[in-house]
Amino acid sequence: MALLHPRNPFITSIYTADPSAHTWDGETVYVYASHDIDPARGCDLMDRYHIFSSKDMVNWVDEGEILSSDDVKWGRTEGGFMWAPDCIYKDGTYYFYYPHPSETRWNDTWKIGVATSKYPNKDFTDQGYIEGLGGFALIDPCVFLDDDGQAYIYVGGGGKYLGAKLCPDMMTLETEAVQMEGLHDFHEATWVFKRNGVYYLSYSDNQQPENNMRIATSDSPLGPWTHRGAYMTPVGCETTHGSVMEFKGQWYQFYHNQAVSGHGTMRSICVDKIFFDDDGNILPMKQTTNGLFSYEIPNNAIAYGVDKFELYGGAYLEDGKVKGLDAEGSGFKLAGIEGKGDLRATIWVKYATQERLAKIRLNVNGRDESYINALATDDITRLTVKLKPGTNNEVTFAGGKGDIYITEVLVSYL
Repeated sequence: MALLHPRNPFITSIYTADPSAHTWDGETVYVYASHDIDPARGCDLMDRYHIFSSKDMVNWVDEGEILSSDDVKWGRTEGGFMWAPDCIYKDGTYYFYYPHPSETRWNDTWKIGVATSKYPNKDFTDQGYIEGLGGFALIDPCVFLDDDGQAYIYVGGGGKYLGAKLCPDMMTLETEAVQMEGLHDFHEATWVFKRNGVYYLSYSDNQQPENNMRIATSDSPLGPWTHRGAYMTPVGCETTHGSVMEFKGQWYQFYHNQAVSGHGTMRSICVDKIFFDDDGNILPMKQTTNGLFSYEIPNNAIAYGVDKFELYGGAYLEDGKVKGLDAEGSGFKLAGIEGKGDLRATIWVKYATQERLAKIRLNVNGRDESYINALATDDITRLTVKLKPGTNNEVTFAGGKGDIYITEVLVSYL
């Protein structure tokens, strides 16, 4: 069953931000994104990194959660503060870089953590942090692998921006981190890429109340840089953050905005095409609401009709729909969902609503997976989660956040 819904943002089921987009084989795009927690309580609660993938820039798959503060033993005991990440592939290993404080006094104790995997979309294990890199406001890691195999890491925030060579182990600095020179009004959100032998550096500026994205170029990955101006106007929320990549001959800008929630700390990721002029400058980018988005439910997805739901609170059945989910304490439960080994599962929810941004809260085996957003009148929303092996999984949907009718739940496996 294929359902086409052109839409930007292209991920709307949960709130995501700071998209770091890559293709490792030229056939699949992976977007490594941070996660804004719902309900919002500022950036301190950001946690639980997700990956999203696509083979055509149109159909997107939630690959599920790959890392949270619970997995970081050296991090602050209170958790949270899992901000903008990046990932790189080198010599058979995927390296996932993320900023995280090591102490309660968070803004003075930022470090750049590294998790590794043999897969681009799962099984990441934390390996510690990069010694000698971090401190006050040093966030937003970007890792660039040059044509000669040399890797560079960049971090920056609060107007300070550093770059350094990485050793072959991808966790040790080969050179001391140095200040990047030549940037105009640097704030944060760095991204380095290469096109036609030229190094490009995009970043957000300090313009108020919202940031532009600016671009600089160099003939060296560590600069000095030449400022080329702003190419992307503010996105509607206080932060502007993104990544640039080429896929099958077309260049794209990934970014986030608050178009879904209307709240600056519950953001959603978007993508639009970008173009260059004959001199290599990025032309002013147009932010669209149509985007390139659709999705497809696998034909072998297991369907659970309303007759399988165990209702509680004010929930009731009427005309083949679960209703009454607008009441606090209402919801329904599905028991006996099968977990197939270490496979992740995508939970698809068919719904109808007359309210924009009605929500249901998903809980899997006692773990809160956050709210799932419902946007359109009749649509499907989904989230990828981990299930336990066997049939003793319990999935619960709680209401109380708007008038929404549920008609079916489906489960597919990745």
